[in-house]
This record gives sequence, structure tokens and C-alpha cells, in this order.
Amino acid sequence: MKRLLALTVAVLLLTPVVRAQSTIVADVRAAIAKNDLKGADDLLTKFRQAQGTTPEALEALSWLGRGALAAEDNDRAIRYAQQTRQLVVAMLATRSLDAEPHLPIALGAAIETEAKAMAATGLRAGAILFLRQQRDKYRGTSIRARLQKNINLLNLEGQPAPPLKAKEHLGAPMPDLKGHPVILFFWAHWCPDCKKEAPIIAALESAYRDRGLLVVGPTRLYGYAVAGQDATPAEELAHIEQVRQQYYGMINNMAVPVSNEDALGYGMDATPTLVLIDRAGKVALYHPGQMTREELEPQVAKLVAAAKP
Repeated sequence: MKRLLALTVAVLLLTPVVRAQSTIVADVRAAIAKNDLKGADDLLTKFRQAQGTTPEALEALSWLGRGALAAEDNDRAIRYAQQTRQLVVAMLATRSLDAEPHLPIALGAAIETEAKAMAATGLRAGAILFLRQQRDKYRGTSIRARLQKNINLLNLEGQPAPPLKAKEHLGAPMPDLKGHPVILFFWAHWCPDCKKEAPIIAALESAYRDRGLLVVGPTRLYGYAVAGQDATPAEELAHIEQVRQQYYGMINNMAVPVSNEDALGYGMDATPTLVLIDRAGKVALYHPGQMTREELEPQVAKLVAAAKP
């Protein structure tokens, strides 16, 4: 649970507030970053009185829930999250979730916040059940990966690793993972943080390959390629291969399965997402986001040192 809260605080404090113009989301986030939750609430109240409960206002409301969660005020976080979710659901009577950008952010954050607050108060099983229900409800929307990520954060470590079912592969042939310690390095062709992580993964692969370590780099299609231009699956796949050779060719023997379902099943909402699998095929670490070599190597060394089952 501490890792879940740490991720929340990191997002809250380290994510920059981009202000091309003054917006209620930016204003609320700026107040929360100063630990002024009441001031943030007052700003949003005044905005809603003047402008109504707009999708942008609901995204701002979801930030109040995240702010309360970071302050470890779990009851308040749940109240903000439930209010956000109820208001978004009411709006969905007349529009689809992904018709504009604010609603999916608001709903995804609200569900995430409510589940984290539940888990923090000892209701871990209830939080997992709630997340699964919401994932199934919104399976066909953009928030599916976010909800699966949060399920995995609460429940995946210690469980059998979901099998990769990709039918398309780039790079090296897909190896037999049975009996090997494995790093799954989920990356995206557009992701700068993934490119920064690649040398770390390459160094670990080189250091531990003779002791059985395998690295697999799953990715997925997004419907666009260079500069965000729309692309057919074949065009995007060609672009992914170009990016793989340019930025990831240093990772020797890395197979790259390409599958949206594999990515969604592993909750690839943050990029990169790192998953360590032990020799028995169980998940030893599930980590959305970057890791330094100092953070990752001890975990890898532990897996490599373990005897074969």
C-alpha cells in the first residue's frame, strides 16, 4: 500500500502544471501542490457557480480526491471520488466517455482514488472487486488500462503471470519463458521515458543472461506513427520496428510481441511498465513507470539467484 501512495504523491508533486492559459484544472492542481486543499475546493466551487459543472470542472474535482488521498485523508478522498464518478456517469447519459478529453481523466482518476482509499483503510479485497467491476463496465473505453493497472498493483504480485498471446512479433524470436527469470519491459514507440529505461534493461540483460535472464519487450499499436499522424496497422508496425532498431537494438535477444490485448491485460497505462517474473512463472514485481538500475538490479539479482523449481 505504501508503494501505491508513493505513486500517487509522485504524480501529484512531480507532474508539471502546464498553463498555456488559466484553467480550473491548473488552478486546482497548483493549490493542491501547495497543500491548500481548502483553497482548491473554494476555487472549484466558484468556477462551478459561474460556469456550471463542465467536464473540465469534473477533472478538477477528481484532483481534489487525489489531493485528499495524498494527504492521507481517505474518507474525504472517497467522498470526492464518489461525487466525481456520480457526476460523470450522469453526463454519460448524453455523450460517450471518450467524446472529449476531460471525462475519461476524471472518471479514471475517481475510480483509482476510491479504490486506493479503500485499500488504505483495510478494504483491499473490496477495492479489487470494485476495480474489476468498473473495468468490466468500461472495458471498451480508454480507461480500461488504467483500471487494470490498479488491479495489478493490488493483486498481481505473487500470482501466475498472465501469458502473452501476441500473434505478431518483432526482433528476436519469442523464447520459452518456462524456468527462466524474466523482465517484461512494456514500451511504446512514442515514449521518451522508455528510451531512457532501455540502457538499464540492456545492462541487466548483459550482466545476467548467462544465468538465465530473459528480456521480453511487449508493445502495442496506438493508431498513429510519426508526429502523431494517423497510421494503418501495417504503417505503425513498420514505424515501431524502426524505433526498435534505433533505440532498443542494444537489448540483445529481446523479442517484441505486439498486442493490444497483452498490453491491456498487464495494465500498460504508464510507460514503461516493468514486470519481473520468477522461475516458477509468478510475478515478483509489477511497477508502472521508470526504475533506476539501483532500484531494479537487486530485484533481478534475487530472481536470478533463486533455484529452479
